[in-house]
Amino acid sequence: MPIEIVVPRLGWSMDEGTFGEWLKDDGELINAGDMIFVLEGEKASQEIESFDAGILHIPPDAPQPGDTVAVGQLLGYLLAEGESAPVRSNLAVASKPPSTIETRDTATRTSEPKTRRIVVTPRARRKANELGVDSSLISGSGRNGRVRERDVVAFTQPAASGTQRSVTNIRLTIAQRVLAGVQQTAPVTLTTKVDATQLLAYRERLKLEQAGGNIPSYNDILTKLVAAALPECPELNACWRNDGIFLYDQVNIAIAIDTESGLVAPVINNVAALSLDEIASQSRMLAEQARAGTLSQSQLQGGTFTITNLGMFDIDFFTPIINLPQAAILGVGRIVREPVVVGDRVEPGYQLSLSLTFDHRILDGGPAARWLQRLAKMIRDPEQYLSLSIDAR
Repeated sequence: MPIEIVVPRLGWSMDEGTFGEWLKDDGELINAGDMIFVLEGEKASQEIESFDAGILHIPPDAPQPGDTVAVGQLLGYLLAEGESAPVRSNLAVASKPPSTIETRDTATRTSEPKTRRIVVTPRARRKANELGVDSSLISGSGRNGRVRERDVVAFTQPAASGTQRSVTNIRLTIAQRVLAGVQQTAPVTLTTKVDATQLLAYRERLKLEQAGGNIPSYNDILTKLVAAALPECPELNACWRNDGIFLYDQVNIAIAIDTESGLVAPVINNVAALSLDEIASQSRMLAEQARAGTLSQSQLQGGTFTITNLGMFDIDFFTPIINLPQAAILGVGRIVREPVVVGDRVEPGYQLSLSLTFDHRILDGGPAARWLQRLAKMIRDPEQYLSLSIDAR
């Protein structure tokens, strides 16, 4: 019986991806474990593994490199020796989006009418009814001309002069994720200023000890401090799941990185178990891979808390958007020289701006504020929480 090759879901919010290329030729023998095609998902490309063996059959109407494909879409077959591929339509899509390539719950349609039916999503249909618009008159921007809610809204807006700019899949993914971060959570942002004088002094000592080495950045130090503080408020290292709170067992911190292609947030796993030196090495490696566009999908998954830093752009406070399904994100602003009150005296010092956005469904403002206060205390005296010895490995 032919084994169907379908588009797997690479990320929790993935509905569509971009077909990269076949890694095997039509008619080639495939073994279980072979990588057979490349799929671009949420911000990264990934080689897709076959869980079965057989002779690869690529239909004439299979997607070409650069084509948009839907999760569950039928791409080809694995055949036994002498077996023929079934007749199929290029619109064949699995009836249920699979999570891996081995899923075979696919509906093959061979009697589609020649006139393709335009699909209108439920949200688009509701919006069209609300606005009194005939959805059949609207050109859809979705896969195979599917009409989306945004198409209905755009149809009702008056035309304005300007230039329509197409976006990359990465930009579209970012747009979808940040919108979901606002629409699917109850976000609240708290801000505070922290005396960072000792933080600067601490890093200066690290620079002396690690002269010529991989010197931890301020972001690396903050990553370690955040990991040390999160167990004191576990609801910040959590997510909303099945109408309840799911607490993660370990702290995996996603670090937001600005690249030419868009924003990505690769993950440093089990930060609490890492030395500051190890965090610095991993963050530098991830930043280099992010800017080179070589991050794998697995490096972008599994985060439990996110840190985003805009201090290098002279930003103080901002409102970071929750990186779903996480419960919280810390925004880091610039370190600026300002007067600092020490006892009854005002002395020159340095201030660091912090912005914490959290999901109010999971915890209230009081616990979140106390945690931010605790983190501020740790930043004011980092020596008390971090070892001055740096692993020279």
